[in-house]
Amino acid sequence: MTITNGRDLTPVLDRVDRTLEASLERLFAFLRIPSISAQPAHAGDCRRAAEWLCAELAGIGLDASVRETPGHPMVVAHDRGAAEGPHVLFYGHYDVQPVDPLDLWHSAPFEPQLVRDGEGARIVARGASDDKGQVMTFVEALRALRAECGTLPLRVSMVIEGEEESGGANLLPFLQANRDELHADVALICDTGMLEGGVPAITTALRGMVGEEVVIRGADRDLHSGIYGNAARNPLEVLCRILGAVRDPATGRVLLPGFYDGVQDPPEAVRAQWRAIAPSDAGFLGPVGLSVPAGEQGYSAVEQTWCRPTFEINGISGGYAGDGFKTVLPAEASAKISFRLVSGQDPARIRDAFRAHVRAMLPADCTVRFTPHGGSRASVVPADGPGLRAALAALGAEWGRPAVTVGSGGSIPVVSEVRQALDMDSLLIGFARDDDRIHSPNEKYDLTSFHRGIRSWVRVLDALARDGARAG
Repeated sequence: MTITNGRDLTPVLDRVDRTLEASLERLFAFLRIPSISAQPAHAGDCRRAAEWLCAELAGIGLDASVRETPGHPMVVAHDRGAAEGPHVLFYGHYDVQPVDPLDLWHSAPFEPQLVRDGEGARIVARGASDDKGQVMTFVEALRALRAECGTLPLRVSMVIEGEEESGGANLLPFLQANRDELHADVALICDTGMLEGGVPAITTALRGMVGEEVVIRGADRDLHSGIYGNAARNPLEVLCRILGAVRDPATGRVLLPGFYDGVQDPPEAVRAQWRAIAPSDAGFLGPVGLSVPAGEQGYSAVEQTWCRPTFEINGISGGYAGDGFKTVLPAEASAKISFRLVSGQDPARIRDAFRAHVRAMLPADCTVRFTPHGGSRASVVPADGPGLRAALAALGAEWGRPAVTVGSGGSIPVVSEVRQALDMDSLLIGFARDDDRIHSPNEKYDLTSFHRGIRSWVRVLDALARDGARAG
């Protein structure tokens, strides 16, 4: 029997187990909605996803509404049943990434499948892990708690956005405009993962990000390479040369002036913990078919992703890339690039430095156009942050092994935006796995992650209620 603060959690956890099939049915209904925020053709689907989630939250007794923004709508919900104790704000997102390349999917991306084989049971669909499956672990935990106890153990608010996968430009203004309504003691963000072997983790360090699209144009039309080759500028060649000069090939360091201003290494004690978690570069990179870290020399693979800034080319295009062969000099070439930032770096300064680098290397007869795609600072959760120890203990109780704190190479801008707009710390608790193929074909979410994720939130919410004095 699990009894905490006079509350017996066993009936709640038993209900989670008994009703898992119904919980899966609801998740599958959510996953069938192709809410791709980056593609205008799916704007209606994004609204449909918001309305579906709003109805689910209202159905379990929350005061839920769909809120308009200049882009895709937000879902806001409240349960103020617990007059005493802490107040938590849960954040997630209902939008998903595009599905390309479609031909690499083993099943239709918006027809979720429960696949059982020698690797276990997993839910396969776009959004299964990022972030619909994660959002629904929290929703189903609320459902079980209210069904068994009548009320929740603490006050809960929720804000679920629909533009996280396309820059999230409207989230910060929305939080700022609704500060009084959304301010709580701590934010709960379910958009992170666990460690290999099912070790539960709370992410305490996230990198920020700068996204940028650059387009270089030369001639006023595509040119025949036999007639104009050598004589005319080739924007693809120019672009490759400019991007290739951003990083030192010998040391792996980014060469933009001021790029490392304010960057500091974590304490040696933290680096020692990370070495224990990922003792070898080959072990860290092996699951994706690699073995040698490619970034800055002097840092392990896990350090390169958790605590060092980076520059990446995410896509490059121009000219003819179809079947067969076409001898053409493209009129323009474009690239999508990103910088992952660590604590101490200013996204605006990094963007300005990159643009200055491009302009300085741009030859005559070429022009350049830039399009920003979001920017956010890195975030760090202090070791004594609100509710951290209580949440770690609750996760450890569910998974049967001590929960740990980790860094993450990813960027979740909402953490810094919650701090900026609402003056709140965040607990980043998620149940994704490294092999979930997030943003890739055949995205999946382990059935264990979904099932025990629901159970984990039951325990975490109860623990935070008991830890109210320290969470407030």
